[in-house]
Amino acid sequence: MLEIAVILPTLNERENIAPLIERLNAELAELRWEAIFVDDDSTDGTADALREIARSDPRVRVIQRIGRRGLASAVIEGACATAAPVVAVMDADLQHDPALIPDMLEHLRSGAADLVVASRFAEGASADGLPSARRERGSRLANRLARMLTGVELSDPMSGFFAMETARLRALAPRLSGIGFKVLLDILSASPERLRVAEVPMHFAARQAGESKLDRAVAFEFLVGLYERHLGRIVPTRFALFGTVGGAGVLVHLSVLTLAYRMVGSGFTAAQALATFAAMSFNFWLNNWLTYRDQRLRSVPAVLRGWVVFCVACSVGALANVALASLLQARGTYWLLAALAGIVVGAVWNYALSNRFVWGRV
Repeated sequence: MLEIAVILPTLNERENIAPLIERLNAELAELRWEAIFVDDDSTDGTADALREIARSDPRVRVIQRIGRRGLASAVIEGACATAAPVVAVMDADLQHDPALIPDMLEHLRSGAADLVVASRFAEGASADGLPSARRERGSRLANRLARMLTGVELSDPMSGFFAMETARLRALAPRLSGIGFKVLLDILSASPERLRVAEVPMHFAARQAGESKLDRAVAFEFLVGLYERHLGRIVPTRFALFGTVGGAGVLVHLSVLTLAYRMVGSGFTAAQALATFAAMSFNFWLNNWLTYRDQRLRSVPAVLRGWVVFCVACSVGALANVALASLLQARGTYWLLAALAGIVVGAVWNYALSNRFVWGRV
């Protein structure tokens, strides 16, 4: 009978696959296990390499996702695809040691914990695999903020290596945002009851190959989690981030307009066109870096295509904004309310088109 499923989100990890499966075979020899690789349509043939192995090893399964990205959503899909009573979530980059899994499973079986976390900062652990002292300091800061958010005392609440009962994770799935990389933080903050958590020390190894899924914006996950916990049921998190970026874009627009029209002396029409172009470009860059960080456009062709489509979508949204506001004002609506209605409709339009045609096609 199947005892545990190991969920492994992948993005361009082909070189790591064979040695990782060898380690799983060695360390989980006493367990009945399966490995579910959730691949975000890697360009290096990761999914094909996994299918080749799966032909001779039925414990290896692969879910190749087209048009969807993100570690958090990959974990949710992997947990919903297994019949195993327990899932362990870990990276496929050889930085997480599968030798810890039997001990993590024993903690759950004993009833001592609802969630077991492999910690880089617990006593006896090490974070040598972090690429720099600055990155380690940033990770520790994010952990302190995460403890404030969840109320759970953990040395490493931002860990990407943990285990829990599959049924519990599936029950929480509808409450999870599925946005970003730190799914553990999402689980801790979304659970209606306080989870009993145990930690095991982990020696975090250096990445050998493949593509890191993290970057300098990792602390941003804290703000996403904070918003999702308190307001995400009212306004979707992704839309709120999109709107916040749009607000910053207004400041960019006014700054460029002031510089070009008042200080340089350009004509108003030319200055307005330049400011609009600058604001659209700024909004695209910031949305790509933060709002859609888990679905980020990376290659030059993808970025250029996305930028053009985003500008077109925003132009259509601007027309919808002006048309609705003008119609409401002409029919007697107070001008400020008419303007706000136009802004809301324009923002929703821009979000819907961008979500579908810019970042929804990665």
